[in-house]
Parts: sequence; structure tokens; C-alpha cells
Amino acid sequence: MKTTATYDSAAGTFTLEKGIWRGTFPIVDLQKWVHFYRQQMERYPAHAGSYAEDVKSLEALAAELRGRQ
Repeated sequence: MKTTATYDSAAGTFTLEKGIWRGTFPIVDLQKWVHFYRQQMERYPAHAGSYAEDVKSLEALAAELRGRQ
């Protein structure tokens, strides 16, 4: 299932969406969430593919934000 990460500069947050699940978090926590999902991949290898989509989406958002600086 595809994961989407979007940035809200006015609120200083990012939103991660996957299917019907959605979570909004402070942008300063972006790297913490990348780390969390990488750990999940290691802890639950049977579901690593699912977590890989989350990591990919979050890393793409981080790269996009670095490009704006």
C-alpha cells in the first residue's frame, strides 16, 4: 500500500497517510519517524515491505525539504 508524506509549512507539521490511517506530527520529529520505521523493519521482517514504503515516503519528504534550504 502506498504511503504519502506531505509538509504543512504554515503549521510546521508533516502528515503521513497510508490507506485510511493518517497521522500528523511536528516537522522537527521527521528523522525520529524515519528511525522508528527503520527499526520496525528490523523487528518485524515479515512486514518489512510495508514499513519500507513509510521510510521511502519520509525520506523523500526529507530530501525535498533539504532542497528548499
